[in-house]
Amino acid sequence: MSVALALIAILIELCFGYPQLVLRAIGHPVIWIGRLIDLLDRALNSRKRLDGAVALVFLITAVGGIAFIVERVALRLPFGILIDAVLASSLLAQRSLHWHVAEVATALEQNDLSAARSAVSHIVGRDAQTLDEAGIARAAIESLAENFSDGIVAPVFWMVIAGLPGAALYKAINTADSMIGHRTRRHEAFGWAAARLDDLVNLPASRLAALLLIAAAASRRASPAAAWRAVRRDAPRHRSPNAGYPEAAMAGALGLSLAGPRVYAGVRVEDATMGDGRRAANADDIAGALALYRRADAILIALLVALSVLLIATI
Repeated sequence: MSVALALIAILIELCFGYPQLVLRAIGHPVIWIGRLIDLLDRALNSRKRLDGAVALVFLITAVGGIAFIVERVALRLPFGILIDAVLASSLLAQRSLHWHVAEVATALEQNDLSAARSAVSHIVGRDAQTLDEAGIARAAIESLAENFSDGIVAPVFWMVIAGLPGAALYKAINTADSMIGHRTRRHEAFGWAAARLDDLVNLPASRLAALLLIAAAASRRASPAAAWRAVRRDAPRHRSPNAGYPEAAMAGALGLSLAGPRVYAGVRVEDATMGDGRRAANADDIAGALALYRRADAILIALLVALSVLLIATI
């Protein structure tokens, strides 16, 4: 059932995304989760690890419990799995990720650096105003690679494992990491548990995302062999235990050099480079990355189809 749920959900989100009308009317599940995390942050944060662990347990219990009840109710209704899949599709981000990254490419193609910086600032946390054309393009491609893992592969993976509650719990943990898992004075201790748990739940999906990108690189404009070499050589050197895998795969496939030193909130952060190709990325490279992303996403869907057929055949 959970494999079928994941397949239907990913196809629904691919075709329709998250409707703007619904977003304006009731918001988005990640927004609701974010509000709960903000409430827990303000209520419990005394800059201790124990506080953060308690907040994380409360978050997981609340989100997991609600998702479990919603799924049980949905599956008792006529066409229950379709209703469940519509709800689960809100936890995926295929269309929005493609749209946001394509916006950066469009601005660069029009030689509008101001618009490109504004567009890329919606998908990266670094200081966009410090970026030149190549830095903007690299940032967009890095975000595409990392969010392919975090926004698509990981929620699908956990949906296959545990249905709607699995995907919802993953999004809660991932959102907590993005909001409080930073090494700031306020959150270094409080967000420690969220950051460590996010590292753990993203571990399988980040490796799977890299493999999907390597497989997708078997085309005229990309190199699966170079992608594989970059992953093996560079991914373990990334400051994140997970982000380096899809980033290295993307860099190697496209003949680019991604990551490296970046500036966040005025602070320069040192990091290893992923890939040994060009640093001078441009709008054409973003287009190539988007094409690679679409093929990798198609392979993921094909795997879900194959797994569904295999499970049906064994019944």
